[in-house]
Amino acid sequence: MEALAVVLERPEHLALNRLALTPAAGGDAVVAVSWSGISTGTERLLWSGRMPPFPGMGYPLVPGYESVGTVIAADPASGLALGQTVFVPGARCFGEVRGLFGGAASHLVVPAARLVPVDAGLGDRACLIALAATAYHALSGVTPGTANLIVGHGVLGRLLARLTLLAGGQPVVWERDAVRREGRFGYPVLAPEDDTTRDYATITDVSGSGGLLDTLIARLAPQGEIVLAGFYEAPLAFAFPPAFMREARIRVSAEWRPDDLAAVSALIRSGSLSLDGLITHRLSADRAQEAYRTAFTDPACLKMILDWRACS
Repeated sequence: MEALAVVLERPEHLALNRLALTPAAGGDAVVAVSWSGISTGTERLLWSGRMPPFPGMGYPLVPGYESVGTVIAADPASGLALGQTVFVPGARCFGEVRGLFGGAASHLVVPAARLVPVDAGLGDRACLIALAATAYHALSGVTPGTANLIVGHGVLGRLLARLTLLAGGQPVVWERDAVRREGRFGYPVLAPEDDTTRDYATITDVSGSGGLLDTLIARLAPQGEIVLAGFYEAPLAFAFPPAFMREARIRVSAEWRPDDLAAVSALIRSGSLSLDGLITHRLSADRAQEAYRTAFTDPACLKMILDWRACS
């Protein structure tokens, strides 16, 4: 079996190639992908060649960990039904071509246990479930009625703000790009220089900007926590005395876990957590070159979705 896949052949050189898929074995399912999202964090670093050393790193590779599709074959013992809509958090089924993270393809062979059944009515919004789970995993120190600072107003920052509101907190978001400050969100979105607060109990950075730590520490309350929820290409450093004076805590928030995914799935099903208004751009997968460049260069593009349904 073959699939049409996005292949990063080398930095800034992307192709849409037909690849042979590893045959399905016991416990595997085959998924026909409908949509996949483009990450402006890790995938931008892979595309630009600035990704720091990471397990499985190397070119050529198939990116993508935000795919949604339909089960077309499955081990009878998997509990999956043919025609079921599932979220796919990436795959490694392309032989010598690395799958990092391997979800941007028309068809995938994946261990059935990794697939997450989703409501077909979500459509391409189901691609956002991984980011929602990442935001949930990063959520920290929300005391009802208190302000929490979030740095960055992309999709991850917006989901984190929505989850903070659900937890009873009052999110404040910093965003340097004026385009991403426009709109009504139910919380303030400010340029950093317009915020005078200096006693945030929790500051969560989703910007991936490695030079912000000293600035954030200066805005932290005593014994406050900074959560690093972006992906950073360069070593991080900070001046020790201000952090010492505040007895600051710094936590790295990594990948979501199954319980995070279960929690946000329940919030989405109940209607408490909306995924609306976060996908701004959609292109057919055969226009992948254009899609990736737009996702990485246009600040108005919050989330680009590749549509695989016309690809075979």
